[in-house]
Amino acid sequence: MADVPQDLPEGDVKNDQEIREPKMYRVILHNDDYSTMDFVIEVLISIFHRPAADATRIMLDVHKKGKGICGIYTYDIAATRVARVHQLAKKREYPLKCSIEEA
Repeated sequence: MADVPQDLPEGDVKNDQEIREPKMYRVILHNDDYSTMDFVIEVLISIFHRPAADATRIMLDVHKKGKGICGIYTYDIAATRVARVHQLAKKREYPLKCSIEEA
């Protein structure tokens, strides 16, 4: 029978698991001709928890540049926020669109 070491020093134990940070995703609001600026600000404050000044700046990016970045999140959080934006927009009868792209 082979000799099996009884006690290994802690430094000799190998951990084969690699810890990686999760991929991050940008959530983007897209401009349309019908959603009001006030509604976009409301979405940014209520869903993305942005302060009013940040919400206004992002809304102006959406209005002037065609899109604005709401935040960067893990996939599950980003997808949930996009779904909430679409749900609120549909409820209020606005065509506001939101998307996800890898950061």
